[in-house]
Amino acid sequence: MGQTSFLLLLISLLCCRTEGARLTVSPSSSQLFKDESVSLSCEDDSSAGWTLRRNTTRETRTQCDDWGKPAGSSCKISHVLPLDSGVYWCESREGATSNTISITVTGGPVILQSPVLPVMEGHDVTLHCKPQTPPSNLTAAFYKDGSLISTEPTGHMTIHHVSKSDEGLYKCHSSRHGESPPSWISVSGKPTTTRPPTSTSTSAPPPSPSAPLLFLMWSVPSFCVLVLLVPLVLLLRWCVRRKHKAAEDDITDDITDDIKISRHQQQPIRRSRESDSVAVYSAVRGTESGTAAPFSGLWTEPVRRAKPKDL
Repeated sequence: MGQTSFLLLLISLLCCRTEGARLTVSPSSSQLFKDESVSLSCEDDSSAGWTLRRNTTRETRTQCDDWGKPAGSSCKISHVLPLDSGVYWCESREGATSNTISITVTGGPVILQSPVLPVMEGHDVTLHCKPQTPPSNLTAAFYKDGSLISTEPTGHMTIHHVSKSDEGLYKCHSSRHGESPPSWISVSGKPTTTRPPTSTSTSAPPPSPSAPLLFLMWSVPSFCVLVLLVPLVLLLRWCVRRKHKAAEDDITDDITDDIKISRHQQQPIRRSRESDSVAVYSAVRGTESGTAAPFSGLWTEPVRRAKPKDL
């Protein structure tokens, strides 16, 4: 039973897949003003190395060394420019990818501060129309997919208990400062096939894994489980056979002991019978020779035969 538990533990350690890295950004905003600093980090519990990459209008799949200052699995851009607008993600040496984050850098007077990561379905989300110069509180109109949804005097708008229908492209407009760039807000929960529209300032996210790659990702752990289950089954069968053989050997030993005991008990009777036979044989021989029978104490005189001359 202990060997079986050990094998099951070994299977779980070898074949369980770890979760991929999670890309985070600080400050947590999908839009930034020009010359602000931003830090991106690949968060992962495993020891696997991750590399930050990005796609922009001018470059594709470039690493942090080309546009930022790397520090382990993090990358910092001290002074962002509109050319830094693009799609960012983490990528492992094996080709695994994390979530993607779209960052827009503007030289305009207003930005829309919105979550960079998908919002959980049922949670609240707050949008902030932020000007580059004071005052920070200003009347702003908020738009979703080009349609006005609300006008707020404080420049903040909260969407309560978001659902999939709240997913879309948002922007804000201030009569005093102007309009912000649009940002896509995603809502997580049920799987969705809707993807953010392609912006002219950013390129498309990295392509999803192809069908052969997905098949390989699922088949390798399955093959690992199958290979380790075969020795486990053989070990269980060997244990069962060994247990049955031990039981059969115990039964055979018991039968052998019973036979030995029975034979041992019959030996005195057989010897007694042999002694009686010897005694009878000796008595007969003694009668013929004129000796005393050992078992009667009598003397038997031999019979004399008459000779012919005496007749």
